[in-house]
Amino acid sequence: MSDATLGTSSTVREKQGKERQGRSALRHLSLPAGARCASPILLFMALGFLAPLLTVIGFAFAEPRSFAVFESFTLRNFAEIFNPADTVWMSFAWSLALALLTVAALLLICYPIAYGLVRVFGRWSSLVSIAFVFPLFISENVRLYGWTLFFINHGVLDGLLAGIGLSGPNVLFTPEITLFGMIYTYLPFMLFPMTLGLSMVPGDLIEAARDFGAGRLMIWREIELPLAMPGILIGALLTFVLAAGAVAEAKILGGQSVIMISHDIENAFTYSQNWPRGAALAVLLMIVIGGLSMAVMARLDLDRILGRR
Repeated sequence: MSDATLGTSSTVREKQGKERQGRSALRHLSLPAGARCASPILLFMALGFLAPLLTVIGFAFAEPRSFAVFESFTLRNFAEIFNPADTVWMSFAWSLALALLTVAALLLICYPIAYGLVRVFGRWSSLVSIAFVFPLFISENVRLYGWTLFFINHGVLDGLLAGIGLSGPNVLFTPEITLFGMIYTYLPFMLFPMTLGLSMVPGDLIEAARDFGAGRLMIWREIELPLAMPGILIGALLTFVLAAGAVAEAKILGGQSVIMISHDIENAFTYSQNWPRGAALAVLLMIVIGGLSMAVMARLDLDRILGRR
C-alpha cells in the first residue's frame, strides 16, 4: 500500500474520530428526554407563574403610588404597613384567625364523613361523593348569594319560622356568618384529601389490632390517625391557603363586618391605584402562607403518598 493511500486512510480515521467526539459532546450537552418533554410545561410555568410573581415582588419595592417597577428600590411600602397607626394588621389578623378556625371546624366536620366514605357507606360512597362535588360546578358567588337570600330578613328562613310564629335569627352580616360561609365553601377541599388519607390505612392492620385486643380508641390513636395524617395535613394546608385569601364570603355574607387582607389588596390595586402597597401586602401574605406551608410539607412523606415505597 502506497504512502498516499496510508495518508488518506489516516486522514479519514481522524475525521471520523473527530465526528464521533463531536457527537459524544453533543450528547453530553443535550438535555435528557424527560427534561425535553417537560420543557413546554416549564416554559409555561415560567411565563404564567414566575413572571407575574417577580413583577409583584418588583412593585413591592417601588415608590408608593407609582408604576416605576424595577426602576427604584424602597422599603417605604413595608414601613407603612408596619406603622402602628396603620390598621391593615387587623385584616391580617382576621384573615389568619378565620382561616385557622375554618381548618379546625372542618377537621371535626370532615373526619366522620371521610371515615364513612372509606369504611361505612360502601356502594353508596360514590353517590355521597357526588353530593359534595356537585356544588363546585356552581359559581361560588351564586351559592353565597343563595345563602344570603336564605338568611336575610323576610327571606326563606324568616318566612319558614314566621309560619310557626317565630322570628328568624339576625345572623347575616356578622363575623359568624362569614365563618359559616368559609366552612361551607372549603369543605370539599378538606374532605377529599382526608378521605384519601384514610383510604391508605390498611384494613388488615386494623383487624390484626382488634385480634390482639386493641380497643377502638387505641386503634384510632395508634394506627388510623398516624397513617392518615399525610392526607389530613394536605387537606388542612389546602384549606388554610384558600381560606386565608378568601374575600367573597366576607363581602357577600359578612357585609364587610370584617375586612379580609385580600380585600385590602384588591382596594390597593383598584380604588387606591397604589400598586406598590398592594404588592407589598401580597408579598407579606405569600411569606406568611409560604412559611406555614413549608412547615407542614416538611412533615409529609410524599414518597408514601405517591406509592413509591
